[in-house]
Amino acid sequence: MADHATVLSINNLSVNFGGLQALNKVNIELRKGEVLGLIGPNGAGKTTVFNALSGIVIPAEGSLELYGKSVSWPKPHQLVQRGIARTLQGVGLFPDLTVAENVMLGASHMSRTGLTQAFLGLTRKDEEALRNRAQSALERVYAGSVSDRRADTLSYPDTKRVSIARALISEPKILLLDEPAGGLSAQDIEWFNALVGNLKSVTSIIIVEHHMDVVMSICDRISVLSFGEVIASGSKDEVRSNPPVS
Repeated sequence: MADHATVLSINNLSVNFGGLQALNKVNIELRKGEVLGLIGPNGAGKTTVFNALSGIVIPAEGSLELYGKSVSWPKPHQLVQRGIARTLQGVGLFPDLTVAENVMLGASHMSRTGLTQAFLGLTRKDEEALRNRAQSALERVYAGSVSDRRADTLSYPDTKRVSIARALISEPKILLLDEPAGGLSAQDIEWFNALVGNLKSVTSIIIVEHHMDVVMSICDRISVLSFGEVIASGSKDEVRSNPPVS
């Protein structure tokens, strides 16, 4: 059983795609208030771990503990109630919705259709409260000034900020960041590193990232995946000096 400081524990996670074993008995632990880096070459299984945690793929075996308690693997609509939020590699914003509307989608893991249906059932007061939450999330990532713009008018760095705001609106205890620094300039990466440092006080973070300078700057611990297995795990120095990694 994980100790009280462990917010997430993945135990012996295996995932199969047909005859291909994507993950083989993977064990990952995330502690409160830390940033855990999940690294490895393309095809190592990093995003598959996120997909299992997000209910997108069904594990062949393995167990999950959240906040010290054994739970079933979640379905996508259960993420918010379990305190989990995720960003996507491809940002995933709806281009013809405003930035605020895109962020509001993250409040209950709604689909675009779900947003329309939810609006029909909201009182004016509730809708205003939801928009205020979206604005607060945008301001946390320094994107408050673009809330009324259509998503397809944003610069690429701003779309990254908005995607993080959409994850933050549900006030998650666990935040999964999938390739957040991809395509960003050195200046934008500096901003991102500072943001993650601030977020650690309110949420524990797992980050999948290929930019090793980002990983080494912001991560407290690192797990290394290769061919669907964890080959090293520990502090940055421990992982760097591990023979299979180096």
